[in-house]
Amino acid sequence: MARIGILGGTFNPIHNGHLLLAEAAGDLLALDQVLLIPSGCSYMKDPGEILPGGLRLSMVRLAAADNPRFGVSDVEIVREGNSYTFETLEILRKRCPGAELFHIVGADTLFQMESWRYPERIFHSSVTVAAVREGFADGSLQKQAEHLNQKYGARIRLIPFPHMEISSTDIRERVRTGRSVRYLVPEPVRQFILQNNLYR
Repeated sequence: MARIGILGGTFNPIHNGHLLLAEAAGDLLALDQVLLIPSGCSYMKDPGEILPGGLRLSMVRLAAADNPRFGVSDVEIVREGNSYTFETLEILRKRCPGAELFHIVGADTLFQMESWRYPERIFHSSVTVAAVREGFADGSLQKQAEHLNQKYGARIRLIPFPHMEISSTDIRERVRTGRSVRYLVPEPVRQFILQNNLYR
């Protein structure tokens, strides 16, 4: 049975923290592949601040190109209307029959998922993998994982992840003000941002 990780995000832009998380989850969970999925139309974010899907998808493809374990899916970019995680996971289940899906999220996300559209379908479709920043583990996370398990039958795995202060917001601000983003994003992504005059 194939083991496939799913790491979604706005990826505006994708950065080295995202890639390190995908790689760490791949190693810790012995995943055959980690699919990086840039979001389409996110109903939770201001669309005015987000680059068009095609540009974000291009950057994700550049970022993933040198890692044979990484794949990229445009499933949310090509879908019309709002992007919902439950739909994405159910589409991927149909496309990858028999595979076990591992939905990779930041640990804080465990406290938000009940407010998402159809959380029970998300938990039914995949194992939820929550990345806990090293040194930040506390009892409330374990308690929340147990709550989601009892209420929805969620299968939740907590994995350790090194604490890294890299954010897409900071990267956009650095580009806007002419500061370097070298070593924060993969070099091909940095070049793409400069060549296409993005985030100016």
